[in-house]
Parts: sequence; structure tokens; C-alpha cells
Amino acid sequence: MVKIKPFDVEQWMDKYETTPGVLNIAETCAASISIDELVALCEDPSIEPPLKASTKLTYGPIRGSDTLRGNLASLYSARVATPLPVDNILITPGAIAANFLLFYTLIGPGDHVVCVYPTYQQLYSVPESLGAEVSLWKLRKDKKYIPDLEELKDLVKENTKMIIINNPNNPTGATIPKSVLRGLVDFARERDIIIFSDEVYRPLFHSISPLDNEFPPSLVSLGYAKTIVTGSMSKAYSLAGIRLGWIASRDPSIIEAIAAARDYTTIAVSQLDDQVASYALSQSVIHSLLSRNIKLARTNLELLENFVKEHSSVCSWVKPTGGTTAFIRFEMKGEPIDDVKFCIDVIEKTKVMFLPGSKCFGEDFKGFVRIGFVCETAVLEEALQKLGAYIREHLVSK
Repeated sequence: MVKIKPFDVEQWMDKYETTPGVLNIAETCAASISIDELVALCEDPSIEPPLKASTKLTYGPIRGSDTLRGNLASLYSARVATPLPVDNILITPGAIAANFLLFYTLIGPGDHVVCVYPTYQQLYSVPESLGAEVSLWKLRKDKKYIPDLEELKDLVKENTKMIIINNPNNPTGATIPKSVLRGLVDFARERDIIIFSDEVYRPLFHSISPLDNEFPPSLVSLGYAKTIVTGSMSKAYSLAGIRLGWIASRDPSIIEAIAAARDYTTIAVSQLDDQVASYALSQSVIHSLLSRNIKLARTNLELLENFVKEHSSVCSWVKPTGGTTAFIRFEMKGEPIDDVKFCIDVIEKTKVMFLPGSKCFGEDFKGFVRIGFVCETAVLEEALQKLGAYIREHLVSK
């Protein structure tokens, strides 16, 4: 029997997010939208809305519809010399299934993987459960949570099969610059190592300009075949409810191997989910949808930045540059607070919910909490107001 550690982030969410009256600033999806709101974002009124009542509810295309995969291929083919073929994309029930499936296919006993840390626990706990040895590539606050390629050299072994990154990063909101990604690709190519990038928060870059020379491209666009990326409609695209993700790679043999394993877990994603995702990623909708979410992220990040400045005597951070999450350290008299007790006490006294760093991301992060700040602005405003009152009563006054 496979032994796997409890998935602490998901268990915490499951336990507390249904608390009556909760102000959920733990959620990491950009504020969710309805089908009606999605249709209202469409720039071409002649396009039919998704969820056609006439659609026969068969399994649908096994690997995902040509329309959906074509829209995704276009996104990955922008500003690159060689377009990504449609057949190099595989649709899955969410990115969490995509991540699990590629590990299940490619990683096993005798393999060694290197994974950035902190990150989403699935990215290191699943390889470990499959019998691989895992080394953690630690991200440091004093380096703005950008991975250090020099430190990677000491972690890689002769049997290293995969290097795992998460860009933008969960929980820190840091993005890996283009030069670091290129250095990583050069490093991996020399050693014939697969690089897997969890890009579920891409392309929600709210604090870095596409005109910046260090703006991070998708890993799959950097010219190395042995790269794999996963994505999702949940985070940057506000459509967690349709449960749709994907795997993309420049190496057809990787996609074919994963597709063969996928037959044991997924016949096809829901045709309804496929329709909604295809519509959202169409040229008539995607730009308005992303503009809405980037604007929301910038508005809310300013609120959170002002909060951190106001309470700088007890909290500090590295300001996020992408994604929907921020990692904030709370302390009293120079010592990190007990973040688990803090999170529980805050939700019990104020109904404000966020995640404890040491519980959900590792003991190295005592005193940290993760906040998902790209929720409805009114929710964040109320939550920060109540959290500020709690801090003044329970932290600053002591």
C-alpha cells in the first residue's frame, strides 16, 4: 500500500472554509465568476455562449477537444520560433490531477527529484510516496524567494530525474526571472534532467511588466524538449468549479507516456467543462478575463501592502509579484508567533480565515501565514479590518 503524508493545506481548507460567516482569505483562486459574468466579458456578441443545451452528453474527445487544446497551444506558441503542437497538450480534471498523473507516470523507486520549497505539498509528497528520494531546494526570504542555481548544483545527484519548480510560487507569490529560468534549462539540458514547472498561477503577473527583460516566459517555450508544465482554469482564470487542467510538453514521448497512464484514471473530462474552458480561453474572452483578474490583484495587493506597512511592528513579507498568494511573517518581541494557534484564534474570534505556514508548508516557516488576496475586494477589506483590530488587541498591546 502506498503511504502518503496528510495533505495539510487541503485538510485545513476542508476543516475551516465552511465555518458559518467565514471571511475566506485562504482561498487561492482569483475571485470566481459565473457563466453569465463570463459571457459578459466576451468582446464578440456574435459568439455563442458555452453550455449548449443540445450537446449530447457522451464522453467527448479523450484527450480534450481540438478547440480547447488549440486555444492552449496558441497561448504557449506566442512569441516563440516553434509553435507548440496541439497534440502536445493533454487535458485533465484540474491541475492537481495533472501533477499527480505525471508523477505517477515518470517517477518511481530509485529516482531522485529536486523540488523548490516552500511550495504546494503535492509537488514533493507525491514523488516521495512513489518511492523517490526528494531533496528540497530551499527558497530564502533574503533572496526574495528566487531559487539559487548555485545551491541547485549541490542538490543534484547522478540519479536525479526531475527538477520541480512552481512559477509563480505558492505560497510566496514570487516569480522566477527569465534569466534564472534560462540558467535552469541550460543546467538541466547538460545533465539530461526533466524540468517540471507547475504554472497554475500563470499568467497572473500583477507586479511585473511583460516589457520587463526578466518577465518569466512559460518554461515550455525555452527550447528544451524535456520540460513539462501544468496549468488550470482555477487560479488565474477564476473557474475552479469546472475542474479542468492540462499538461503540456515539447517532448511527444512524455505526453504519450502520460496519456497511456491517464487511461487508467480518466476517460475524458466533462464536455461541459471543456466547453466553458474553450470559451474562456478564446481570443474574444481571455483578454477581458485576465484584465479583470490582474486589475483585481493590483487593487487588493495595494490594500494588503498598506496593511503590512501599518502593522510592520508585528508582520513582514516579500511583496508578491505574481499569482494570488502572499506569505506574511508575524512576530512578537522579535520571535515568530505560534502560527497554528494564531490562525485558529483569529478564525474563532473574527471569522477571518487564512493558513498557518508551519502546518501547511513545513516547520521552517513557523510564524508565517499564507493569505489569498485576490478574492472579492469587499471580502479582503472586511477581513483586514477585523484582523487589524485583532492585532491591536492581542499582539501589539502585549
